[in-house]
Amino acid sequence: MARRSCCATSCYTTKTQLNPFNSFLCAFISFISLSSLIAEAGLYTASDQIIILSPENVDSVLFNSSAALLVEFYATWCGHCVAFSPTWKNLARDIKEWKPAVDLAAIDCADESNRKVCTNFGITGYPALKFFPAYSSSESRGQEFRGFSRDVRGLRHYMINKLEMHNETWPPACPPLETASEAEIDNFFQTNNVKLLALVFESKDSYVGREVTLDLLQYENIVVRRVLDTETSLVSRFGVTDFPSCYLYNSSGHISRLKVLNEARTFYSYALQRLPGVVRTGKPQIPITDLIKNSTLQEWRPFNKTRVYMSDLESALHYSLRVELSGHISISGDDLIALKKYINVLAKYFPGRPSVKSALNTVDSWLQQQKGLEIKYSDFRDVLDNTVQTSDAVLPEGVQWVGCQGSQAHFRGYPCTVWTLFHVLTVQAKEMSSPDPQEVLQAMRSYVSSFFGCRPCATHFESMAQESMDHVTSLSTAVLWLWSRHNRVNNRLAGELSEDPHFPKIQWPSPELCPSCHGLKKTGEHSWNQEEVLTFLRNYFSSAHILTDYLQDETQALIYQRNRLTAARMEKEAGRGAERRAREVLDSHPAEEPQEEEQQEEEEEEPALEEQAGEPYPAGLDRMGAAEADKADNLAPWEKPQRPQSQHKPKIVGMKLREPQEDIVDLDLFVNQHYKAKALRAAAMSGVVRQRSLKKEEDVEDLQFEGGWRVKRDLGSQEENLGAGVGIEPYPRPQSKRWMSLLSVGFSRLDVSLCVLLYLLSTMCLLAMYLYFKLRKKLRRAKVSLP
Repeated sequence: MARRSCCATSCYTTKTQLNPFNSFLCAFISFISLSSLIAEAGLYTASDQIIILSPENVDSVLFNSSAALLVEFYATWCGHCVAFSPTWKNLARDIKEWKPAVDLAAIDCADESNRKVCTNFGITGYPALKFFPAYSSSESRGQEFRGFSRDVRGLRHYMINKLEMHNETWPPACPPLETASEAEIDNFFQTNNVKLLALVFESKDSYVGREVTLDLLQYENIVVRRVLDTETSLVSRFGVTDFPSCYLYNSSGHISRLKVLNEARTFYSYALQRLPGVVRTGKPQIPITDLIKNSTLQEWRPFNKTRVYMSDLESALHYSLRVELSGHISISGDDLIALKKYINVLAKYFPGRPSVKSALNTVDSWLQQQKGLEIKYSDFRDVLDNTVQTSDAVLPEGVQWVGCQGSQAHFRGYPCTVWTLFHVLTVQAKEMSSPDPQEVLQAMRSYVSSFFGCRPCATHFESMAQESMDHVTSLSTAVLWLWSRHNRVNNRLAGELSEDPHFPKIQWPSPELCPSCHGLKKTGEHSWNQEEVLTFLRNYFSSAHILTDYLQDETQALIYQRNRLTAARMEKEAGRGAERRAREVLDSHPAEEPQEEEQQEEEEEEPALEEQAGEPYPAGLDRMGAAEADKADNLAPWEKPQRPQSQHKPKIVGMKLREPQEDIVDLDLFVNQHYKAKALRAAAMSGVVRQRSLKKEEDVEDLQFEGGWRVKRDLGSQEENLGAGVGIEPYPRPQSKRWMSLLSVGFSRLDVSLCVLLYLLSTMCLLAMYLYFKLRKKLRRAKVSLP
């Protein structure tokens, strides 16, 4: 059973189902886990995009580095440090694109192992910030920043000021931040191997141009320069009327203004990063012709980027329930609780087709009925696949990504659809007025912790959940919480190897998709309009706006499922049959010795007799008169009337082995059923019609002694006729053998042998008793005669 990366997760998600003792134990485990987590990483982790300093790496990170660093010295017990930590994390996400030139770091001075490092840098209070320029020497103690701002914008401007005041060697990855002159712009394309130049016209105290310059640091084929409004010749040449504003200037001398929703840093950076030909360093753009001929070995499916596809949602369910869960042979404990929550949320809020919803409801009902502490995945799979065919419930098999398809097989796909699935579920819970605002979020949290295959991803999601999921108090907040965390993940993964170059990870929704979702603060900083974002999300993920293109037809899915289950059932039954036959062969008696020719003849006669026994009166016999029977006997074999196919015909080819039966024979019943019909037929054909006796004993006696010989003679004649008809040479049958066959009716040679053996043993026993008593009598007489 897979275990979570954090023990406190399962305790939190199941605390309402634990007894008091278990609740106390769970709280204790959570406390220990949280303590170890703080001791290991303090207030920050590597997922926060912050370098965690320690005595082992402090020298290599701070000294002789090609990047400038801003370091926070903090203590985990310091309340102000805890309050400042969200700002530090937001700053790290905000300047993620600046990393080749400047980076953030942090060290926990409350950790005794770090205490010597903090003392060496003269840290006496917390939190403390120090700036280390690029290529700082080992004697450097950093530039202390006193009275620093507690917001991201102020800290960002402080870093830019420190970069411009750089006295040591300029960071090689950092572009020039000074203003551009007209002469420099005129000769720009002669001295630089780029095709596009972006000019940001602004006032002297504006930071927009420098921020955009650093935002485009990791992109190729474009350069951003800052131009002040005092450059009147350039302002008039480009026709600039607004400050700030951005203009594009290419190598052919063409000038155009960059169209954005708002004249601000975020909108400039977003628009410039998505210009044709502008690519992230090390990630060349995939041409659209190559995208259509992608390397996923599947046909590219054109789709609408502004809509959600049901094919993606059903594919997510298939992969989740049939692929990821299949790695767990058995599911128990917290994982079982997580599975029940997940399926219950899907059954309630998944806006699927009737057959899919029926399948989810069936699985949910089955899970709720399981009172044990463990289930087998094979049993879960049988219910999911509707093996009992209780209703028209089917979850189509296979994946068919549409809106989440990637340009290559390892891009997007399942992770994209999981996010989409839970966005849809949070919106559906909002529309259906769920009584628990955290119901969907907690189900997602427990599922990701227990079953999501990417374990680092599960750890990151759990850290976000521990940070603020408890603050979700309404269904609207739940929708916005998941959206904001999704954007945080996009920010962290932007530029990573997992990013699809054709579908870059952005802060969603984009200004093109939802202009009203974006706004500006008084300081010029970008802001999200939460009310507009909520309205957009409720509309975008609404069940009424989900497209059903590329879906497998429900009827075809049901037929395919039934055919597959039928084939599997037949294969299983065939396997069981083969196993049973093998076991019967192993358990059967040893092969008997080869028998004489007469015994083989009798064994060939018995199947025909037994087949006819099922029909006491053969078809037409009860309607045939004596004359008709005689007439039939006088006809040649080829002139005799042919029996229909339904009647039993002596046949060798195609004979089937019968199931073994008990060797217990009721002689009265056997003779009554198997030979009564033959006797009547023989009597009718000979013209002798006997009166039937009502008593069983008289019938048996008449058949055995009056009609028995005639039966065997007729059977023998029929065999001779059959042999003549099919080209088999008839053979003579000794009359003594016929009587032997009659006496051994219903018995095999082994039965007869046993009877003879028992008879001999009983005879010898009686003879021994006779001799014993005779000898004893003589001894007694001799004793009496003695004096």
